Formats: sequence, structure tokens, C-alpha cells
Amino acid sequence: MTANLFPSPAAMAPPVPATDAVFYPETDGEPLPDGMHQAPLYRAIVSTLEIHFQDRPDTMVNGNNFIYYEEGNPRRHISPDCFVAFDVDVAALLERNVYLLWEVGKAPDFVLEIASESTGATDTGSKRIRYAAIGCGEYWLYDATGGDYYGGPLEGGYLGNDGRYHPYEMHRERDGMIWGYSPALGLDLCWIDGRLRFYNPAAELWLPNFTETTDLLAERSAALQTAEVRIAQLEAELRRSNASG
Repeated sequence: MTANLFPSPAAMAPPVPATDAVFYPETDGEPLPDGMHQAPLYRAIVSTLEIHFQDRPDTMVNGNNFIYYEEGNPRRHISPDCFVAFDVDVAALLERNVYLLWEVGKAPDFVLEIASESTGATDTGSKRIRYAAIGCGEYWLYDATGGDYYGGPLEGGYLGNDGRYHPYEMHRERDGMIWGYSPALGLDLCWIDGRLRFYNPAAELWLPNFTETTDLLAERSAALQTAEVRIAQLEAELRRSNASG
């Protein structure tokens, strides 16, 4: 069934023979299509998930790089804004710096696209079909505008046995927050005034973004320095007291 989801062979250039000499580029050399809009959102999302999963050595969090899904044919690739893959060889992926589906042995478990004027139609159309065809477990769409490009702020779905994505239930709170639960991540994805935040329902905590994490580390460093100065002062006082006694 999935063969019909891709362009017919007649519409494609002949595939490159599958040999070790095949070159799979790390990037097309182009920035995000709508970088001024997408780049800050991309950095916040990917860095937040990287921090959250940093203690899991078998988990890859990345985005804006190529996933190749047909061995020997570097024309067959797709580039998610953000993806998470569990139970993979992260070291091998980092060495390759591309995601070769046949080497990794599985598709990402979670994929998210960030809406923009130039990608909205593709993300809701052909990309959705290709992610399903290669076996990505969840597909999420996030629109910071509230729906200008996707028709809604946030939606997510799981890959069913029929090869299609089926929607997760989305909730709307009185304050305007819209959220849904991702079983793959074990997190709630929350659209709040245009921002995408992640909430850990098991720990009942919001995931800190990169800026919040940096601020927290700076506060802890300052507190540690203050404590070290105070300890040094107390030790000096104790030495003086012992000397005078």
C-alpha cells in the first residue's frame, strides 16, 4: 500500500546504485524556509527536549537535518523540524550526522513540524503521508500564529495499523491554553499564547527551556560561590580563634 504514497518511478530520476560510495549530504545548505519566524521556535523546542532526555544515552533529539529512507537513493529524504528517536545508537548517528533509516533500523518515534507560510500546505499534506509511510510513531503540528498556516494552534496523532495518523484528543483551558498528551514522550504539549511548552504530568513539572535552565545554573553557581566564600571566612575565624587561644 505504501508504494503509492511516493512519486512514481517515472516522475523521479533513476535511483543511485546502493553502494558504499553513495554520498548522503548532511544538509541542503539552505536555512529554515522561514528562518526569522521558525528558527527561534525550533531552537526553544529542540533544546528543551535535549535537556529533558539528556540522561538517556539511547535517545536522539534533533531537527532540521535529513532522514534518508531509501538505501542508495539520496534523493529520497525528509527533514523534520524536530524529532525524537528512542532505543537508537546515538554515537553512530552523531558520527554520520544524518539519519539513515536502514542503518538505524527504525523511524523516529516522535516528529514535530513548525508552521510557516511556505511549509504549511506541505506539512499537512505530503509530509504527513511520508512520515506515516516510513513509520514515524507520532506526528505533531505546531502553529505559533494560532492557525494561520495549519488551521489550528496544535494537533498530534499516532500511526495506526492502517498506515494513517489518528488524532489525539486536544484540550482547551479557560485561559486559552490548548494541550494534548504525547504517549511517545510521556509529556503534555501545551500551546500558550503562541509558545509551545512541555509539561511532565508524572512529575507535575514544566520542562525548563534553555534560557530558564541557563538562569537556574547561574543562580546555583552564584549561590555556591557565596557559600564557598562564607566557608572560607568561617575557617579563617576558626584559625584566628585557635591561634589566640
